[in-house]
Amino acid sequence: MMSDFSLLAALWFSAFTSATLLPGTSEAAFAAFLWQRPEAAWAAWLAVGSGNTLGSLTSYWLGRQLPERGQSRLSPRAVSLLRRHGVWLLLLAWLPVAGDALPLAAGWLRLNAWACTAALAVGKFARYALIWQGVSWLN
Repeated sequence: MMSDFSLLAALWFSAFTSATLLPGTSEAAFAAFLWQRPEAAWAAWLAVGSGNTLGSLTSYWLGRQLPERGQSRLSPRAVSLLRRHGVWLLLLAWLPVAGDALPLAAGWLRLNAWACTAALAVGKFARYALIWQGVSWLN
């Protein structure tokens, strides 16, 4: 049987990869963990929230590494939306598929890193809090 630390590390890694262009299933892993170990819900919430936020910040950093000039290979829709709505659109970076492009585009647009971090963290932690609430209602 895996230790709680190992399970939390696996949750963190799942959340991290889920926030990048790599596939992941952090919501299902988080819900399963909560179902089995509700007493460790706070630790699990911190693990998935921080992992998912850092995964998006990795995408943001990768976007900053792209050249400022020239044709962007980024999602034109994500760039357009971020130009129109700004940093707070990153509250929705948890959305499937489209959300992965938002931090990358935010980095390419050179949006303020601190504001991006705040918006990403609020959105990611809020999403996992809703999942936590849903599992607790079922459990």
